[in-house]
Amino acid sequence: MTRRNPLKWLFYLSLSIVVLLVGYKTYLNLFMEDFQGLHTLEVERIQSAVSEDAPFSFAVVGNINNSVGIFEGRIIPELNASDLAFMVSAGNAVSGGGEDKYRALYGSLGHLHIPYLLTFGAHEYDDFGSFRFYDHFGPHFYSIRAGSSRLIFLDSTGKTPWQWQIRWLDDLLTQDDSKARILFIGHPPLTSEDAPFDRKNDYLQPSDFRTALMQQVKQHGIDLVFSANLSTYEDELVGDTRFITTGGAGGLVLNNETSFYHYVRVDVSPDGEIGYSLKRLEVGQHPVLKQLESLWFFVYSLLYSGYLNFIIILAVFVALTIKLYSVIFVGKDYYPDYDLDAAPWLDRPIRVAMFTNNYLPFIGGVPISIERLRRGLEALGDKLLIVAPRYRDQPPHEDGVLRVPSLLALGEKREFRLANIFLARIRRGVRAFRPDIIHIHHPFWLGSLGLFMARILGIPAVYTYHTRLEHYAHFVPLPGMLFRNLISHALIKRFANRCDGVIVPTYSTEEYLRMIGVKTPTFVQPTGIEYQRFQDVSTQDVNKLREKLGLRDDKVFVSVSRLSNEKNIDFMIEAIDTLRSQTRVPFRFLMIGDGHQRDRLQTKIEERELTQHFTLVGAVPPEEMATWYRLGDAFLFASKSETQGMVILEAMAAGLPVVAVRSSGIEDVVRQGFNGFKTPEKQDKWLEQVQKLLEDDDLRQTLSKQALEFAADFSVEQFARDIREIYGTTLALVDKKRTRLWSNT
Repeated sequence: MTRRNPLKWLFYLSLSIVVLLVGYKTYLNLFMEDFQGLHTLEVERIQSAVSEDAPFSFAVVGNINNSVGIFEGRIIPELNASDLAFMVSAGNAVSGGGEDKYRALYGSLGHLHIPYLLTFGAHEYDDFGSFRFYDHFGPHFYSIRAGSSRLIFLDSTGKTPWQWQIRWLDDLLTQDDSKARILFIGHPPLTSEDAPFDRKNDYLQPSDFRTALMQQVKQHGIDLVFSANLSTYEDELVGDTRFITTGGAGGLVLNNETSFYHYVRVDVSPDGEIGYSLKRLEVGQHPVLKQLESLWFFVYSLLYSGYLNFIIILAVFVALTIKLYSVIFVGKDYYPDYDLDAAPWLDRPIRVAMFTNNYLPFIGGVPISIERLRRGLEALGDKLLIVAPRYRDQPPHEDGVLRVPSLLALGEKREFRLANIFLARIRRGVRAFRPDIIHIHHPFWLGSLGLFMARILGIPAVYTYHTRLEHYAHFVPLPGMLFRNLISHALIKRFANRCDGVIVPTYSTEEYLRMIGVKTPTFVQPTGIEYQRFQDVSTQDVNKLREKLGLRDDKVFVSVSRLSNEKNIDFMIEAIDTLRSQTRVPFRFLMIGDGHQRDRLQTKIEERELTQHFTLVGAVPPEEMATWYRLGDAFLFASKSETQGMVILEAMAAGLPVVAVRSSGIEDVVRQGFNGFKTPEKQDKWLEQVQKLLEDDDLRQTLSKQALEFAADFSVEQFARDIREIYGTTLALVDKKRTRLWSNT
């Protein structure tokens, strides 16, 4: 059995506990049996337990705050063991108005053997709790008869207009014949000089409400007024009315002479005589640990349901501790493993299965790159199987290609195809081929199938990052900004991190992958070009093509690109429109390529009367491309979606200096002032460099020579050898990991 890092097991165990307990908490909130109108039942219980001709006693508690350690653990057992008829909360029975807090209170009150009533206070109102209080318990202000006494509950939160409550109170007591009157209101009507940390809003507001209430208290002879909302015990006589503030049933207290844990016992005789007594809880306090123990009880009182929330908090901190331990104390090696011997794999033919979402006869950068790599590897003796979509005009017989029928074709010319990856014959064909490694060229669809097959076969998967997906948001049936700014980068990161190696064409692309969080070993390898093919073009073929196009003495700009939004063709059309009015040198712009935007772009060219300067050539067969490149004097490019810009290297191989818009795929290929120019995406800057190459023959010839020398280092043959080295290194790395894993079993 494989050994695992015990810290990792502990981390996932803690995480599992958190998930399970949060799920349980969710279950309690969403699926536990509901409770409604509890005060109705509690009033019936109180009236059954209390009669007018017998004395009774009840308890008043304030600031329960969902306390477990004090209220549930200390106060409730005392109340259950006493002769009290019922209990009243003077406010703040919950620590907040959330549903979980109300359900926690319901659970705590379930331990109480006597009836209870709640005052609607500040905490009951918080977090949209007013409707929960009304639903679970009853109205925000109300009154009941208990024996010969009248108990009155008011809303001090502002939820109910105070004018309405004063009118109701006046009408109620005008007709009332009770012998004792006790009023409960969450916010104290009287201010305190000893309450810790009190604020203006802790007292009854507004002042008009306070004044009106005091008048009613005096006018109707209310005997006792109970409030909460302060972590203190206050007892003050105003006229014939006793005002008591009680705030020690579980919330934060300071454990001093004015702020301590307590509840109040009220005794009522049949003739309306009221007595009361303070019941202080003796909570042990060591002088040194006094404040720490108070804080501990405060934290413990906030727990939703005793030990469950404690375990949740504990598990979260354990997980955090383990994570911090791994970050701080566990050493990490951020450098590649150079102690790898790829020779055992490089000394024999490598069997490579490639998965791509597009391939020849579809013309594009990725298919051309794959085809060149295929020819280069086969020339070195390797065996290849290419899994690719089926096209109508594909060759009838292809060795080493497994074509997959399409489920859906996208784009105006159906150039993007979603192959049927669910066909069992794909998996059978790949198994029968018995690959050593799988090379994936897209991070989704057939690419995902390739990664799946690699895992099934137990072989490494290498992914080449060809395409900046964020620039293809217009092809995706999702909100453009969502795909561009979030989904595209997350998709690349997730896919690349699941592979065993990632190939990127430039160092700037490697930097991008690191920035989004890719940790897989990365290899910088520019795509190869058929350099010699561009040198073998005959002058006679170029002159024939020039005559066919009627170019005469025109300087020729060439660009090669799919006619699609992300290629920024409009930028170049508008710039050429400006250029023709700024130069006397005759020129033509030949835009080679096809795509779904062709008709729109042609219309734009005609509307600007640019047909004599800007020509959409359309698709050119790959075998003729070298001649078209050699036709040009400079290569112009404005796309920002490239990861390398293979067509730029091809143009340089034909001796064309380049003017391009800066992007990650351009930065490492175009060397400023050496083989071309790169500019910001600003037409005036870009056009300035284009005009310079158009009008300065000496500069153009110098850059042409240097571009040709630069491109010589990117031959297909060298490209294939470098990729083969990457295969061998990846195979060696995966084998080393397996060996290390087995040695630990």
